[in-house]
Amino acid sequence: MAEDRSPDIAVKPLIGGRWGDLETLFGANGACAGCWCMWWRQTRREYEHCKGKRNRRTFRSIVRAGPPPGLIAYVADEPAGWCQVCPRADLPGLDRSRFLHPVDDVPVWSISCLFIHRRHRRKGLTATLIEAARDHATAAGAAAVEAYPWETNEKKAASTVYTGLSSTYHRLGFVEAARRAPHRPIMRYAANRSA
Repeated sequence: MAEDRSPDIAVKPLIGGRWGDLETLFGANGACAGCWCMWWRQTRREYEHCKGKRNRRTFRSIVRAGPPPGLIAYVADEPAGWCQVCPRADLPGLDRSRFLHPVDDVPVWSISCLFIHRRHRRKGLTATLIEAARDHATAAGAAAVEAYPWETNEKKAASTVYTGLSSTYHRLGFVEAARRAPHRPIMRYAANRSA
């Protein structure tokens, strides 16, 4: 996993024993309107039906079953940020997207969601999480790691850039693999040259 930028920052896999930390971080609304990081895991109809407590229960069972579906960042032992990173196959909603369907047959891992608590935004924590997620997926054997950021100069609300900004991924060694919408590149980090 990537070196921490500060001795006060630690990034750890979300395992069952850390579920309470995710609840603390996400709060009663499950980060974004009851999502509980289930947006890419369900059909739109399932998602709308399950927002809130149902999504919370489902995601908790995913965490309990393992392997960890993502990473939590801690600042001075306080849960401060989240990044979902897992095999793309776990996120069927990506395949249904007209902009984000697969680029090729490489079995990639996906960085699909980021959430930083408002007290810790604009301090570089997103980059720390992306770097840690990239390294986590690579260590788990991913041939490549993909992300689906926004490319914009506008100041956007945190909830609209939950996949991150392309400039951050560029700085961390990701390159554009495809673009099917003007502001929505598919970025990829190749863990080996054939990916």
